[in-house]
Amino acid sequence: MAENKTVKMKTLKSCVVAALLAAVLPAHANLITNGSFENGNYNADPNFMTLGAGATNIDGWTVGSGSIDWILTYWQASNGRFSLDLSGNGMGSIAASTGFNTVAGQTYEVLFDLSGNPDGGGGMRYLTLGLNNNTVGNYSFNTTGNNTRSNMNWQTYSYIFTGSGGLTTLTFGSGNNSAYGPALDNVRVTAVPEPATFGLLALGLAGLGALRRRRK
Repeated sequence: MAENKTVKMKTLKSCVVAALLAAVLPAHANLITNGSFENGNYNADPNFMTLGAGATNIDGWTVGSGSIDWILTYWQASNGRFSLDLSGNGMGSIAASTGFNTVAGQTYEVLFDLSGNPDGGGGMRYLTLGLNNNTVGNYSFNTTGNNTRSNMNWQTYSYIFTGSGGLTTLTFGSGNNSAYGPALDNVRVTAVPEPATFGLLALGLAGLGALRRRRK
């Protein structure tokens, strides 16, 4: 009988922990549509497709100023098959066309993978990150001896911000006025659990421990 009580208590504890986690931790769903640029109307050669300002070939994204290259087999993607060179024929930019909604006061994290076009003699590739039409981050990748088309050496970068409520726009731009720009892939935006949520979890587990002691 004592063994059965122990098993039931362990089962109860597991269920309560799972319920507490589900209650206090927000879902880490990506708020960005097609963040790896896998879906859309690609109708060029198997290497890459150059898209000019206003193009909406990539689902969920709109090309801003200049032009970009939608890369397929030309080099190794970070996630999936596609990626971008944010300098097509020159300096270009792209925006998440639908934006995403934020909750005022909630913390969010933008994650993206950065590399650079290894052609053109190497050198620095510069990328800008924008939120609501304001530049909030400047990033760089040195391609000299650092990557090749078959091994792009993608690096993940992060930007944390606090939501203001309502719709937020996200943009990426090139700082290279040439055909050899920063490479972008695997864009994600997720809500970040607040420290208070972990406090609620700790309180719940403490209560469970007290219940167990009373049963003993």
